[in-house]
Amino acid sequence: MNAAPDAPAAIGCLERRPTRRVQVRWGGRVVELGGGAAIVVQSMTNTDTADPIATAVQAAQLARAGSELVRITVNSPQAAAAMPEIRAQLDRMGVDVPLVGDFHYNGHKLLADHAECAQALSKYRINPGNVGTASRRDDNFARMIEVACRWDKPVRIGVNWGSLDQALLARMMDANAARSVPWDAASVMREALVASAIDSARHAERIGLAGTRIVLSAKVSSVQDLIVVYRDLAARCDYPLHLGLTEAGMGSKGIVASTAALAVLLQEGIGDTIRVSLTPEPNGDRSREVLVAQEILQTMGLRAFAPLVVACPGCGRTSSTFFQELADRIQRHLRAQMPSWKANYPGVESMQVAVMGCVVNGPGESRHADIGISLPGSDEAPVAPVFVDGERTVTLKGERIAEEFQAIVDDYVRRRYAPAGMAAKAEAPQT
Repeated sequence: MNAAPDAPAAIGCLERRPTRRVQVRWGGRVVELGGGAAIVVQSMTNTDTADPIATAVQAAQLARAGSELVRITVNSPQAAAAMPEIRAQLDRMGVDVPLVGDFHYNGHKLLADHAECAQALSKYRINPGNVGTASRRDDNFARMIEVACRWDKPVRIGVNWGSLDQALLARMMDANAARSVPWDAASVMREALVASAIDSARHAERIGLAGTRIVLSAKVSSVQDLIVVYRDLAARCDYPLHLGLTEAGMGSKGIVASTAALAVLLQEGIGDTIRVSLTPEPNGDRSREVLVAQEILQTMGLRAFAPLVVACPGCGRTSSTFFQELADRIQRHLRAQMPSWKANYPGVESMQVAVMGCVVNGPGESRHADIGISLPGSDEAPVAPVFVDGERTVTLKGERIAEEFQAIVDDYVRRRYAPAGMAAKAEAPQT
């Protein structure tokens, strides 16, 4: 008789990589990166920063979509001068999202010449490959770090393979050529990325920036390169890491590539904050990158942002489009309600809703969800059983199935997620 198999391994993420914890502040808002804090979603505006109203409006849209940090290009004196007004406009709108200034080439001058810009930002992003050449590189980098120290601002030292320090890369290529067995060029480039990030961070600490004010990133646009670089970076330092596949691309390509890269690293416990760098469609919604980042984290079980709808893909049994329309309607409704629900119904973001299209998997999936509906497929009886907490509660039919199911979902949220006092009041008889 065969022995019983060992118990299956538990499903779940590996333990998060231990890191220092960095705090990013604006007013009373504190966003924590690393040190076991929840993985933070961030995004970046694409407006002309010199237009403070347009930039503030887009930053507010990103924040309301769920971006917990919003990065803004600061590339000119006009952009730097606009930053205090962008911050003030957001404050007037009641949007307290911390802003990150993205600096390249002239950041040392902009931060020194525009003290109000330096103060209005909650965090700086510095690319060590773009701070200057030769002897000016260290001086310019030091000037930016000194401003960060003066205003007590955290810094992301963000290396990018498109703007890697060419002098460093040349030195490493020369050293590699002297090896008895040289590495291939791609391996040298990856090592240069990691070395540039870590060496720059340690240089910043020598200048006076606390190690708990530093975040690192080393972005590339190849999935496999990104995984290798971040595994190496994570093994060699304990700074929080910002993950992102740079230049990920448009549409499904950008989403798939970003998900493929980030999911592997997140599953290994690597990564403390993420951005999905999607190229938007012409006049497209910039906040889509926020939604994708949230859904990566939520589908991996790392965070919960809004209730998710489980829906079948459809087949020959589901010739009607009604179940797709209902799934889309319910998902949109859930997201639209979240600003209010998040404040009034704690825990609702973890709710699962199933909208299924036929009898094959419909009842089973609906029972597994918190609340679900199994719509009739082709040649099935024109009725739709609804399951709540695993039990069949009602059967819907007729022309108002969508409206009635949405009302059932809303009622379920009020009953299940309302705080004790609110729930008791809601259930009290009316006189």
